[in-house]
Formats: sequence, structure tokens, C-alpha cells
Amino acid sequence: MRYFKRPWEESRGDEYDAWGTSIWYLELDEQGGVARQLEIYENGTALKYDASHLEDRYGGLSDATLDVEEDGFAPFEIECAEFESTWQATRALNRKG
Repeated sequence: MRYFKRPWEESRGDEYDAWGTSIWYLELDEQGGVARQLEIYENGTALKYDASHLEDRYGGLSDATLDVEEDGFAPFEIECAEFESTWQATRALNRKG
């Protein structure tokens, strides 16, 4: 697995646009598929997606296959420990607990 923390400088453009810009944490498998995704918005709202929670009214787990180099993710790679600690510490609007 590989891990990334990438800022998204545009707001959502939907009914939740007021949440503001966001930072996306992604866990990618060996083929570049997104296994886990955490979105943390400027207003503090967070959303989590993985195999146990693929989608909901706010969005869903990306089904894109990413090429780390071609899609510009390489500069945003982080250590597994940073991803895991953020994943564990973040309470998400769309998840219980």
C-alpha cells in the first residue's frame, strides 16, 4: 500500500459547498486503486470511505485507478503511520463511532 495527503483547492460545488476546500488522504493498493479515502474539509467536516462503507449521500470511495506519477500524486506521498493516525483520530460525519 501507498499513502497520500493531497490538498484540494476547490470547494465541492454541490449543496455542501460551504464546507470549503479539503485535504484528501488516500490509501492506494498495488494497482493504484483507492482502498481507503478520508476527506477533511475546511469547516472541520470529515468523510471516510472504504470497502465497508463505499458510498452515501455525501459521496463515495473513488473507483478511479491512479497512476501516482502521471496523476501528480508523487509529491504528496506520506508514511503509513501518518495516514493511520489521522484515520483513527478523525470522527467522520458519515460514520458511526
